[in-house]
Amino acid sequence: MNIPQLRMHSQMAQIQISQESGEQTIRQPKADVTIQQPKPEVSITTTPAKLSIDQSKAFADMNLMHIFQRNKAFAQEGQTSVLEGISRRVRQGNELMKLENEGSPIVNQAVQNAHPKMKTLGITFIPSLFSVKLNSQPAEVNIEVETKQPIINATPNKVEHRYERGNVAIEMKQYQDLTIEVIQLES
Repeated sequence: MNIPQLRMHSQMAQIQISQESGEQTIRQPKADVTIQQPKPEVSITTTPAKLSIDQSKAFADMNLMHIFQRNKAFAQEGQTSVLEGISRRVRQGNELMKLENEGSPIVNQAVQNAHPKMKTLGITFIPSLFSVKLNSQPAEVNIEVETKQPIINATPNKVEHRYERGNVAIEMKQYQDLTIEVIQLES
């Protein structure tokens, strides 16, 4: 018996997708900036320094003093000498009143009065140490600075944006197909 045979031949459908990419560019131009810095105001005030030098004691030590000072010094020296003389005479008078005591006051007083005091040798034209008085007042400096704020002007520029859309195309590359054949097999 002959049974027919069916042969099927099928072809699948195929889709073709083609794509064009989109393109986007973004550009940010730099901002326009101007900066100005005003100069600060500076004021400087100074109080000058003061220096005072007092040499009067140094001049007095060298015996180079003003006439009024010299008169005062001579008067003081005279008064001191008078008081020393009075004191010596009182002391010697008391010694003579007490002749009955031991010793010989007349001889002792004669020796004392016969020989004057030895004058001391010394350099009198050099002033004593620290006889020149210095007084100083330092200078004062006052500095005032008034700063100014900077002037900043900034103008931003807009963003440049460009966009091209992409495209997707879908088409049939191959259509589906089904073929059925009946084949008679001979035995």
